[in-house]
Amino acid sequence: MADVRDMFMVHTMMRREFTLLPQLVRDVASGDTERSAVVARHAERLSLALHLHHEGEDIILWPLLMERGGAEASAIVPEMEEQHHGIEAGLDEVSALLPVWKHTARNGESLAVAFDVLCDRLLEHMALEEEEVLPLAEKLVTAAEWAQLGEHSLSNSPKTDLPLVLGMAMYEGDPDVVKEVLSHAPLVARLIMPLIAPRLYARHAKRLYGTATPPRSGRQ
Repeated sequence: MADVRDMFMVHTMMRREFTLLPQLVRDVASGDTERSAVVARHAERLSLALHLHHEGEDIILWPLLMERGGAEASAIVPEMEEQHHGIEAGLDEVSALLPVWKHTARNGESLAVAFDVLCDRLLEHMALEEEEVLPLAEKLVTAAEWAQLGEHSLSNSPKTDLPLVLGMAMYEGDPDVVKEVLSHAPLVARLIMPLIAPRLYARHAKRLYGTATPPRSGRQ
């Protein structure tokens, strides 16, 4: 059956990065478009990763749980779907504000507030999902079906971003879970990603946060 530990790893990464994001926006000086471009590119990657993560759940996970989970699934899946709608609305708000700020570095507070709202919704959602949904998935979803969630995100993500996003997840990830995730990758990726991905994230974090070791989420 499904090994849901990879979902906890993804959630930990998203908790950290989305929690830090509003202050990153606020710290950009008005008119500093070089810096706003760096922060905005990071925000774009995160936003796409979150959208694809939830889209995979909408397409794959919720139907499986509703088909097999009876009253337990009926009690929680509609709430998950409703929270996804709220998070997607938050992503839409961010997407509307981000391009102008990226190119002008002006009126950043509106964007920071939009990220605050998005982050609050996301944190609430992930906590409930971990408490109510993942135990159901462990009982009802096969390993092959669970793997389709990751495949959905991978197949729809820019290939050039994948090593960095993996490095983001590995930063606080359980090495055993990382090893399990990579076990499904081609041999070359299994060999080089454990070396390349953390270095890419360390370099990215240094440029973004001023340190290769940004504050951890505190959740594993």
